[in-house]
Amino acid sequence: MRALISRLMMATLIPFVLTVSAMAQTSGGTIANIAVQGNQRVEQSTVESYLAVHRGDNFDPTALDQSLKNLYATGLFKDVSISQDGSTLTVHVVENPIINRIAFEGNKRIEDKTLESEIQLRPRVVFSEARVRDAVQRILDLYRRQGRYAARVEPKTIDLDQNRVDLVFEIDEGEMTRVAAISFVGNKDFSANTLRGVISTKESAWYRFFSSNDNYDPDRLNFDQEMLRRFYLARGYADFTVVSAIAELGQDGKDFYITFTVQEGQRYKFGAIDLTSSVPDVPVDELKSLITTKEGKTYNADEVEATVQSITDRLGQLGYAFVQVDPQTTQDRDNLTIGINYGVKEGPRVYVEKINITGNVRTLDEVIRREFRLAEGDPFNSALLRRSQQRVRNLDFFDSVNVTTAPGSAPDRIIINVAVTEKSTGELSFGAGFSTSDGPLGDIRLSERNLLGTGRELSANFTVSGRRQLIQLSYTEPYFLNKEIAAGFDVYRSQTNYQSEANFDENRTGITLRATYPLTEYLKHTVRYTLRLDEIKNVDDDASRYIKREEGQRLTSGPGQSFAYDRRDTVFLPSSGYYFRVDEDVAGVGGDNRWLRHEGRADWYYSIVPDVVLNLGASAGYIFGLGSDVHLTDRFFIGGQTFRGFDYAGMGPRDKDTDDALGGNAYWVGTTEVRFPLGLPDELRIFGRAFSDFGTLTKTDLHGGGIEDSGNIRVSTGVGLSWVSPLGPLAIDIAQPVVKDSGDKTEIFRLSFGTRF
Repeated sequence: MRALISRLMMATLIPFVLTVSAMAQTSGGTIANIAVQGNQRVEQSTVESYLAVHRGDNFDPTALDQSLKNLYATGLFKDVSISQDGSTLTVHVVENPIINRIAFEGNKRIEDKTLESEIQLRPRVVFSEARVRDAVQRILDLYRRQGRYAARVEPKTIDLDQNRVDLVFEIDEGEMTRVAAISFVGNKDFSANTLRGVISTKESAWYRFFSSNDNYDPDRLNFDQEMLRRFYLARGYADFTVVSAIAELGQDGKDFYITFTVQEGQRYKFGAIDLTSSVPDVPVDELKSLITTKEGKTYNADEVEATVQSITDRLGQLGYAFVQVDPQTTQDRDNLTIGINYGVKEGPRVYVEKINITGNVRTLDEVIRREFRLAEGDPFNSALLRRSQQRVRNLDFFDSVNVTTAPGSAPDRIIINVAVTEKSTGELSFGAGFSTSDGPLGDIRLSERNLLGTGRELSANFTVSGRRQLIQLSYTEPYFLNKEIAAGFDVYRSQTNYQSEANFDENRTGITLRATYPLTEYLKHTVRYTLRLDEIKNVDDDASRYIKREEGQRLTSGPGQSFAYDRRDTVFLPSSGYYFRVDEDVAGVGGDNRWLRHEGRADWYYSIVPDVVLNLGASAGYIFGLGSDVHLTDRFFIGGQTFRGFDYAGMGPRDKDTDDALGGNAYWVGTTEVRFPLGLPDELRIFGRAFSDFGTLTKTDLHGGGIEDSGNIRVSTGVGLSWVSPLGPLAIDIAQPVVKDSGDKTEIFRLSFGTRF
């Protein structure tokens, strides 16, 4: 690097010396001829085109100096000199060499192709020190964006014949430059520990080996200032400012020390709250009912934003795509109040000019576009834009989905920019559990949810345990026939050992064809057809007489349907909203079985305080025969994951004499669960759960006596731990039945985990 810099300095000083010399020797007169010497690749006419003088002009020192600068600015020449020989102007040039090859040495963290695209140098282009300096800086910037501020780059050249060079960048990547400490100055009402939890940059710690948040990133530092501002504004500090955010690199060049200087200001409350509207045919009282900010409460900018969002969404649902909700504030510094008037008016008509999608290296554009509720040329609607973003997130193909808008080519045009960050959609998951009656069990699931970037889903499930073996293949085409219809099939073969529960084994082979399509934005309808062969075999001599009657094969054939209404804020770990599902299936279109089955599920989520979420859930099912009894393979069995604290088939009707589980025709289960943080760093994504399950399983078509079916309610309580780890989700549940019948089977501990690739 020093060699290149020295050469550059010499190359910069020499022309000015020569210029002075040329000017001193100039005796005036007119330029009769121009001679160019030393050029090999560059034509004389090209050199002359950069001169500020021409034949017939005077020998003007100022013009000659400008000519010299123009030639250097081309980047074509390593050295240039101009002299006067009588009436001839002689221009002597030394051409810069041509780059023959570019190589990188020492880079392990960044691939060659990434560096090549960054430096903007290519083989067969002209070599110049200025371009090399720029390339070195670009490489350093690339490493610094990855947190490697100790990286060093030294360019070297290897001279070849025909004025060519090989350019080699020798790279010392250095160690990761981490954040050693984060300090706050000026904070009085919130501790430094609290504020460290607000920002995304973290202090370096041993447990952050899966995270890069403890690497210094200036862009993240700017984002942290906004995070602090939002934190204080949500707690009433309307005058809060970040005075400065300084990052200092330690003397060893390995660690950064960050200091935020803040000015908290006073804490405000809401003053008078009002709403005025010029939107026709919409009652003001209806809009006022959406306001969550109340006079006398602590000022909260997030609540103001949520109210604006609610009003905008409601008007969007009513067909008013072009509305503006402007919260006009009145700040009273003497009484420390902020009054708000929500001004609602119809805004200018704006249309979507273009939708740009970036970051999807693997996923096809159309997979993202078809989830949008806006298309190019449509009237812009903020409610539909937020719904579109939610739908793209619910694909679960991306770590992040950021949707922003920008002005278009005209005042009535807007551009939508969608930036996504892809994540692994292939999954290799392992499940494990422990039962007081069966001991350990496990399963393996191999799936790809975004096959070849098309959104198609293909999965294979293999379960091997002491009592069950399952092979299942599933495929889903999300947009069948280019319509919003998710069509697919499931083919499966299972062998289950129910000897411990009911002294028999069951084989099940079947196929299900299904198609799902939307009825409304949030309501989906699924239709399906199932053909299944069930076999009861290996019935023990001591088994219940009711089970011995079931031995043999039976064919089930029939259609089914489901209705699902989903208003959760997100499919994975929801914190607000609700979900309803109803399933209906009928058997009797051919086959041996005749029955009608109904099942339903409902869940409601509510964020009690940030990061603490209450889930109230309920499920129920009922099956009855159509001219015949309901057989063993079609009855309900609950327990395990469906009723924590009880083993699978651990409750419900059973034979008094043999203690065999017989299943039931009706069940209901309720769940109350609270999800809460454990005080660990947010990036670990570990949270706790406290839950209670309650319900019952009852009723059969069996006749003959000797059946124990109390129909009593069972209750269990427990705690759990969930970790959304980089290797996949892990959950541990410990549950204890507190209300149970004497013959029930329990399962105290349950574990499941997975990994993604």
